[in-house]
Amino acid sequence: MNDFALGVISSMAATAVTVMAGWILSARTRDWVVAALSRYTGLGVRKLHHQQRRAADELAGDLARARWVAVLAGRGNELTRDAFAPIWSGAVRPLDTVRVLLPDPRPDSWLVRREDSMRRFDRGLRPGMLLEQVRTNAQYVREAALHLDGVELRFYDLPNLYRIILTDKVAYITLYGDTEHGRNSPCVVARRPGLLYGLALRVFTITWEASSRG
Repeated sequence: MNDFALGVISSMAATAVTVMAGWILSARTRDWVVAALSRYTGLGVRKLHHQQRRAADELAGDLARARWVAVLAGRGNELTRDAFAPIWSGAVRPLDTVRVLLPDPRPDSWLVRREDSMRRFDRGLRPGMLLEQVRTNAQYVREAALHLDGVELRFYDLPNLYRIILTDKVAYITLYGDTEHGRNSPCVVARRPGLLYGLALRVFTITWEASSRG
């Protein structure tokens, strides 16, 4: 498991480089650099959002057009919000599959380390609260699965460092910081085909295959 964890972490390096290169520049220059990098390197970056939450409307549109969806979440709160509501309510066309990966919420899992890190900057997060939130979001997905075909839920026990949301056309990749919530962390939107989309798909697939049903 250690070798697997290290492989997943190192595979996100290209995304980190893209984010860092963008945020040291002004907004206008950043857009130009992102477009140039995407064109000449094949990264396939469509957009960079300074904060994940600013990508919510764009994400909702992509989910509404998707044929399938795959989510590797650090907590899973996004699953209960407006962007995913049409999927759970059946307001969009039925998806082939909806695969959800959430952190293992057991007391001895990697999620506990993420919670300890978050509590250093979020004093409102009491011990065990993050684990409870993941369990609640997992139950939400389980309930949706009772009414929809193709919904699957699994749990991973790996370093909680990023969020990935995939469709058949696009990937949303958020890199979590040590001193901020995921919603305030930068988010890369990568289109298919492209190196970053392929990277995100591989990370999700490898994690899915190594995950458990809880």
